[in-house]
Amino acid sequence: MATVPQSPVGRILPRHAATAVGEALADTRVVLVNGARQCGKSTLVAQFADNRGAEWRSLDHAATRHAALSDPTDFVLGVESMVIDEVQRVPELLLAIKETVDADPRPGRFLLTGSARVLGLRGLPDALPGRMETIELWPLSQGEIDGAPDGFVDAIFAAGPDFRHSSAETRAGYADRVVRGGFAEAVARPSRRRERFFDAYVGDLINRDVIQLSEIERGPEMRALARLVAARSGQLLVPGSLGSALGLPHPTVSRYLGLLEEVFLIKRVPAWSRNISSRVVSTPKVAMVDSGIAANLLGQGAVALTQPEGAIGPVLEAFVAMDIARQLTWSEERAEMFHYRTKDQVEVDIVLENRRGKVVAIDVKARSTVRADDFRGIRHLADRVGSDLVAGIVLYTGRETLPFGSRFRAVPIAALWETGPG
Repeated sequence: MATVPQSPVGRILPRHAATAVGEALADTRVVLVNGARQCGKSTLVAQFADNRGAEWRSLDHAATRHAALSDPTDFVLGVESMVIDEVQRVPELLLAIKETVDADPRPGRFLLTGSARVLGLRGLPDALPGRMETIELWPLSQGEIDGAPDGFVDAIFAAGPDFRHSSAETRAGYADRVVRGGFAEAVARPSRRRERFFDAYVGDLINRDVIQLSEIERGPEMRALARLVAARSGQLLVPGSLGSALGLPHPTVSRYLGLLEEVFLIKRVPAWSRNISSRVVSTPKVAMVDSGIAANLLGQGAVALTQPEGAIGPVLEAFVAMDIARQLTWSEERAEMFHYRTKDQVEVDIVLENRRGKVVAIDVKARSTVRADDFRGIRHLADRVGSDLVAGIVLYTGRETLPFGSRFRAVPIAALWETGPG
């Protein structure tokens, strides 16, 4: 039986993903909750396991892992329902699970967690097509921390330029949120202890998970790459440039970046294009999944971030992008996130496009005032997509929604989590 872990913040915070997990267990044989270490996967699935009376097996425990490796088929036989925590440690279990759920296709038989992109692991058999639903769990969103709605994506697609929001959040408050990040252990700690947590987290992730996945022994190079990615957050991801800075060959850097993505430390944001211009750049951008880790790798606290030489601009952009990425995992509006840039350096930080081809263009400014010129990239994109543009939004650290044309608005960043879905 599962025991729900105690939360570092003193209470179990409701997660938006819980709804998706419950729905999937009702009609799908195998459900995988995939996400970064310590983002709350075990806590979330333990609540379901406790309610369902499921058997709990954690592959972080050496004896359990050895039993699974010894006889994967026997390991999963003879139980009504089972939770397997950290399934990426014994991927051979997936074939055994396939045999079991094919023989007994009732929904909700297996609830799995993984701290790596399980289906992308090298050498993993394609065992569960049509039998498994994957739900991504991220570190806590700002709305989950605050008990706020987290409904911006649905609201902006529904309201378009009629969207309105005001907020009391300040520029200093945004900096505090950036350096805090979304891991419960970090949220619960004061700043100095939080830095220790982030240092240990990145070190353990590279020394244990990355090296286990890849069988490499180049931890220092991986840590240097993570710091460099943090410093280039919001910029184009060019492995050759990173390799030159680190003295590493292009193939090695590409492989390392893939590993950092597999363990949910970084995220690529693909370029958006409808082939409307041959001058559109196709290179993805990169961001650290958690802003607190990014700020810590840069050695920047909340005060340092907001100084003239601070890195609040790119780090805040990545913070916003990752909060939107979280929302896209639970929003009713099925949309994808991109960036847009031309070879003439005209760019839009975030482009959201739904299944109907409707677009929301978003730029992020670490200022409490917005100028008409801040909409330059958005206007450029609007000219090219025409009526498909739902709204062009500049998210800023001010407090009011301000109009800058018929479809363009300056909106407080806090609207991301303070807005209901409409």
